[in-house]
Amino acid sequence: MTSFLQGVAYQFKGLRFTLHSAKLLTLGLARLAILVIITIAAAAIMLANYQEILTLMWNEPQSPWIAWLWHVASWLMALILLAISAVVGFVAAQFLFSVFIMDIMSQITERKVSGWVNSTATDMPWYAYLFYLLRQEIPRAILPVFVALLLLVLGWFTPLGPVLTILSPLAASLFLAWDNTDLVPARRLAPFSQRFAFLRRHLAFHLGFGVLFLIPLLNIVLLSFAPVGATLFYVEQIDESRAAGGSLQGHTGNRP
Repeated sequence: MTSFLQGVAYQFKGLRFTLHSAKLLTLGLARLAILVIITIAAAAIMLANYQEILTLMWNEPQSPWIAWLWHVASWLMALILLAISAVVGFVAAQFLFSVFIMDIMSQITERKVSGWVNSTATDMPWYAYLFYLLRQEIPRAILPVFVALLLLVLGWFTPLGPVLTILSPLAASLFLAWDNTDLVPARRLAPFSQRFAFLRRHLAFHLGFGVLFLIPLLNIVLLSFAPVGATLFYVEQIDESRAAGGSLQGHTGNRP
């Protein structure tokens, strides 16, 4: 329970830290604007073709006894299309822009806290580093969507529907939290197996950090600034505990 509450606390700690840095605030607002614009564009495209999609699935019945069911289905279809557009907008924003902004925000935060960026990946040529960031983002962005959809589908076809309906958004929020805490070890070229093991060891923290992503509207703001709180956690808790235990890995990095 302590780790869960710690995850919640680091969300707001990251927001407070951001308010004291013009660069972090600007980058977070830029990420927020990009996410909102792409999501709205995706929703507009979906809704513009809404009538055609509905017609392909089910023409409006002539019988008034069935017409009410058609209207209910049309509203449900609109909600589903909006949900799909939100997911598509988020994934597109992540791949096109946010992965770079997130890493910059993480580096700025780490430099402010520890005085330098402990990294190996940033020693690569810029084009190789950008490709590396995109490659790292594939499992981090696709995995939460895949797991959430898998649980949702299982909920439709198994007796565990009510339980899986609750687990599906929790799983998505867990992986979204990991998307942010994974920035530092990924930048240090830690193998994927080690980074995934880190997620398993700190499940409670990630649940606490990610559970706030389930609150509508607030989640858009928190997602935009989440790299700050996640980096603060990794540098203040993980790095310091390793240093105290004498097991801090000697990753190469450039001191300012």
